[in-house]
Amino acid sequence: MRLKDKIAIVTGAASGFGEGIAQLYAAEGAKVVVADINGEGARKVAAAIGANAIGVLCDVTQRAHIDDLVKTTCEAFGGRIDIVVNNAGWTHKNGPLLDVDEATFDKVYDINVKSIFHMVHAVVPLMRQQKSGVILNVGSTAGIRPRPGLTWYNSSKGAVNLMSKSLAVELGPDNIRVNAICPVMGVTGLLEQFMGMPDTPQNRQKFLATIPLGRLSTPLDIARAALYLASDDAEFITGVEFPVDGGRTV
Repeated sequence: MRLKDKIAIVTGAASGFGEGIAQLYAAEGAKVVVADINGEGARKVAAAIGANAIGVLCDVTQRAHIDDLVKTTCEAFGGRIDIVVNNAGWTHKNGPLLDVDEATFDKVYDINVKSIFHMVHAVVPLMRQQKSGVILNVGSTAGIRPRPGLTWYNSSKGAVNLMSKSLAVELGPDNIRVNAICPVMGVTGLLEQFMGMPDTPQNRQKFLATIPLGRLSTPLDIARAALYLASDDAEFITGVEFPVDGGRTV
């Protein structure tokens, strides 16, 4: 029970990495707010977890939604927020960089980057009052060792990775730890977008060949990293890019 009685928000938690993180956090004793733009999906995940979870509709690109999320969390679980996992993410389809239009670029940056700006403004004042807190941002190996065809997505995750380091430096004196989790391509609903081609065994092998351990990441892989970084086991760990990548960035 490494997160016993901790209060956690996980965004983008109706599926994929976020769902895996929410499930493991609850299993380790946390009370979890499952937040997602898919409100029905968020509520289903929370219902499956049980009494220690609630599902909340939240568009992370909208500050008003983030403020409502923080308010709902405090009302439901006693006024504290110990952990925030900024997991919600989006990508453009893998392909030539000039084929990505401005609206798609803006959506990628609004969801991947600006959402963290909104969340930090909403939760840091509370964490400063508490004199403690953990913020985990799901960056990517794409921001460390980029693949061709994903230039604008890669750059957004580079921003997330560096933002996490800078937040760690500035918030360290407040006893707020900030780290970036950097998955390699994973088995999620965005897989074909990242690949830019149908998810067939032959096409998948092209990407597996770049990962020394020979497989894609899974929600459980990412959840285990998020559990460690949120727990007291990592109380002296802040400002790191934590690759969960089977050796991809070596």
